[in-house]
Amino acid sequence: MTLAVIVVYLALVLAIGLWSHRLFRGTGEDYFVATRSIGPFVLLMSLFGTHMTAFSLLGASGEAYRTGIGVFALMASSSAIVVPAVIYFVATRMWAVGKRLGLVTQVEYFRARWDSEAVGLLLLVVVVVLLVPYLLIGVMGGGVTLQQISGGAVPRWVGGLLVSAVVLVYVTYGGLRGTAWANTFQTLVFMSLGALTAVYIARELGGVGPALAKVAESHPRLFVREGSIRPSTMLSYTLIPLSAGMFPHLFMHWLSAKKLDSFKLSMVAYPLCLLAVWLPSVLLGVLGHASFPDLQGPEASSILIRMIHHHAPELLAGLLAAGVFAAIMSSLDSQVLSLGTLFTRDVVRRYRRGKPLEERQEVLIGRVFVIAILTVTFVWSLVAQPSIFAIAVWSFTGFAALFPLAVAALYWRRSTKVGAIAAIVSVAALWVYFYLDGAAGGGYTVGGTGILPVAVMVAVSALALVVGSLVSQPPAAEVLERFFPAGPRAS
Repeated sequence: MTLAVIVVYLALVLAIGLWSHRLFRGTGEDYFVATRSIGPFVLLMSLFGTHMTAFSLLGASGEAYRTGIGVFALMASSSAIVVPAVIYFVATRMWAVGKRLGLVTQVEYFRARWDSEAVGLLLLVVVVVLLVPYLLIGVMGGGVTLQQISGGAVPRWVGGLLVSAVVLVYVTYGGLRGTAWANTFQTLVFMSLGALTAVYIARELGGVGPALAKVAESHPRLFVREGSIRPSTMLSYTLIPLSAGMFPHLFMHWLSAKKLDSFKLSMVAYPLCLLAVWLPSVLLGVLGHASFPDLQGPEASSILIRMIHHHAPELLAGLLAAGVFAAIMSSLDSQVLSLGTLFTRDVVRRYRRGKPLEERQEVLIGRVFVIAILTVTFVWSLVAQPSIFAIAVWSFTGFAALFPLAVAALYWRRSTKVGAIAAIVSVAALWVYFYLDGAAGGGYTVGGTGILPVAVMVAVSALALVVGSLVSQPPAAEVLERFFPAGPRAS
């Protein structure tokens, strides 16, 4: 029954994505940014659903199992403030410029802003390297979900294959419009079913109060922030939500907005959506100790699925597992499409010799890249074993460190391509250094201080951008006129 419910859910998502093809106009702009026609509610659901990956359900509950309630403050609390601010100060302005200049990808924007092929190529490489591990979160999450919900009867690779196949079909067929429609449905599903899961399982454990009291008696450290999360670590985590300002998949959704007012609902409702998803995830992670007290390492990432399988009847377990699949696919689809868009427009179209690509050719190439990216990610998921939370933190760290680029591009006319290149190179070098140091046993903090690498990387990136800009020639006047025109903003 549980597996049947999941299969029905996947078929429903597939149908929604395919249905959107009825509105397809056959152009590259329509395939990649839905001809900039997305309204306020679908934009909110797309942005939030894309941002909330398996990290928000599986990763957050797994980390709450390991470290306690303090994990809510690590990402959810700061994201509730930072992400709406990023939407207001960054997304709306990039949308206005993108609409006016006909830009489609993040790399196109920064290449044009600093009139530099080097900036575009460097950023493309760094963004792809950072985003591909992020894709792994979704495929691995699908595998873990189906394996655990079936009690181990279904191997992990089957779940990963199902998720990859469904996403592949509706993304290649429906493009961004299909992705946005599917995301809207899936975001509503995982938001509502997450709360339902928490309420049901808490009741099965005797109620929220008694269940938490039982866990507190045996694991008091989970309820004391100072016992497991250092203040310096907590402060460092407030920088990680800045990654929202540089995610290529979010940038793609920004450019799909119909008008400037479409962003208002996202700015207001985003914190409420975060609360609806993160609170149940963290609660279930902590309550997991009541049923599974001794999980270690990557096993903790599956605590949510273990709780569903252990406490919920088959029909409800299938619905709740579908909620997890919804969170996974609502991010994976946009991430894959954004990479396909980058490769199509910033590699093939940009450097193709001979006559320009026709619209149909551009769409076809985008679809081929989507298929290739999902195939590589699925194969990688078969051998990858790391913590879902850890993968996400490293990916977020790199994107957050690139955020000074967005600020400079929008607000500092004097910033130059030399400064931008210096910032990108510093991010790449420090990310590799800290990642290798962490993989070798250095952990997630710099020198054991509790300060996360993201704090150092953001500071160095900003400094490199400022110094590089000040020691180089100012940008050409005609470039500045394109990005800082006189007159009112687009509406």
